[in-house]
Amino acid sequence: MMLLRPIRTLGIVAGLGIAVSAFAASASQPGADALSSLSGNYLAGRHAIQERDMSAAARYFSDALAQDPGNAALLERAFVAEMSAGNITRSERLAERLIGINERHRMAHIVLGLKDFKRGRYDSALTHFDEASYTPIGELTAGLLSAWVHAAQRDPTGAFKALDVLDRNDSFGIYKTFHSALIADMLGMGTRAGPLYKKAYDEAGTSLRVVQAYGNFLERHGRPEEAEAVYRAYLDNAPENPLVRQAYDNVRHGMSPRPFVRNARSGIGEAMFSLSSALTDETGIDLALVYVRLALDVKPDLVVAQTLLGDIFTDMGRNQEAIEAYELVPASSPLRKNARIRAAGNLDAMGRTDEAEAMLKALVEREPDSYDAYMTLGNIMRSHSRFEDAAVYYSKVIELMDTPIPQQWTVFYFRGMSYERSKQWEKAEADLLKALELQPGQPLVLNYLGYSWIDQGVHLDEALDMIKESVDQRPNDGYIVDSLGWGYYRLGQYEKAVEQLERAVELKPDDPIINDHLGDAYWKVGRRLEAQFQWQHAKDSDPEPDLLETLDRKLERGLNGAEKPGPELALPENDKRS
Repeated sequence: MMLLRPIRTLGIVAGLGIAVSAFAASASQPGADALSSLSGNYLAGRHAIQERDMSAAARYFSDALAQDPGNAALLERAFVAEMSAGNITRSERLAERLIGINERHRMAHIVLGLKDFKRGRYDSALTHFDEASYTPIGELTAGLLSAWVHAAQRDPTGAFKALDVLDRNDSFGIYKTFHSALIADMLGMGTRAGPLYKKAYDEAGTSLRVVQAYGNFLERHGRPEEAEAVYRAYLDNAPENPLVRQAYDNVRHGMSPRPFVRNARSGIGEAMFSLSSALTDETGIDLALVYVRLALDVKPDLVVAQTLLGDIFTDMGRNQEAIEAYELVPASSPLRKNARIRAAGNLDAMGRTDEAEAMLKALVEREPDSYDAYMTLGNIMRSHSRFEDAAVYYSKVIELMDTPIPQQWTVFYFRGMSYERSKQWEKAEADLLKALELQPGQPLVLNYLGYSWIDQGVHLDEALDMIKESVDQRPNDGYIVDSLGWGYYRLGQYEKAVEQLERAVELKPDDPIINDHLGDAYWKVGRRLEAQFQWQHAKDSDPEPDLLETLDRKLERGLNGAEKPGPELALPENDKRS
């Protein structure tokens, strides 16, 4: 649910963690028992951070800080952990102490600025935000927050001037345009807001919040046909989005919406949410968690932020915390169903697959047109090798489609894979060809279909060309390179097979299937000792039971005495995940 675009290469997370050496250097010299307890809490806190258990980290670092209150490194760690755990009141108290040590501490000023804003101390809030603006991410954050503080004071001149600072970075332009539109709209400056919304939409028409806000503005200003067109264009690419679907249905029934942002508090919540959403790439997820916590502190009922919190915890592998975050989404929200579906995915990840399946089945019983619930059921079944069940659920998804769109190629791909794995090849082939029709040149589909044809000894030249094209697109995907090597093997071109399979093993050294394939190729070119080594390595790499049995036979009798009835396909990572 990303608002605009990822924020990268800004050094955004620097300073959120403190090195062990900093802790050691700044530690005082307590007695042996106290030192043991202090060190224990510190090390437990560090371990909790590594496990992304922010509540435990906050507890341990705060306990350590209580034992050594003058330790600046512990103060920093406790501050970040308390924010990440959602303990904003505690982080505010720690922020005051951090400012006493480092008067330019960016996050401390942001936290204290938000505290002052919530209490109506606008001048003090602006001072804090100004002190936080000396890094690129600080400049963006402070610029947006300062603008909304001016908006709270009904000061449009000050608000737009605060946003001018974003002109210094080209990638911040959309944030300036969009929040200028929101502020002008909230302050009743419709003549100014309209062109700004249009500019934001022209630049970021695939952004959920831009589409919602622009459509909302058009509806409230007597332009329902234009609003309907905006929603329709979005739904053409994301037909199941519940928020835009609801807006589209409402405008068609003549229902008037409330303003998208009704006050400055909502505006600040939107600003922090949009920044958190943009930070949710791999390098920024820790700061994204902090920002979404701050968004929810300012605007606890911001449903998109509640959902984003769950998504962040899902990405972190904190499944129980993710489920708890999704439970925040109220039953009245159109996002409630999506939240339940995502919670089910986390239950499955925790090994509670029966509960996940029951939750999703109950959902589709209540709402038989739930596309995403059927899709998730299919993915869960496929991830547990229940391929016939998976195909049934993917078929339900396809039944709900009007006319398949390019983005829905994955449904046909996954159903085709499920049919192939459940020995229904004619159906599988039709689905894989349909996936390619929807998304020509898609490397995963090219690989799967090409490999399957080679395995069956049909369309050999076309199949090999398909796999080569797949490798050209994803040359560092060990699974796809393995397919090319195994294709050469099946065609009897063993030297070429060895070349590609050696490269595949370099890319995925611990995959048992790829090592098994390379062992077979070595055997065929007379490199028997190397073949034995690869089979042993495959055996040591936790293979599935059937492959383990085959490997034992090969190690005992060689390849000729243990030929497999049919080679297995090493699946790319995207195929192994639900």
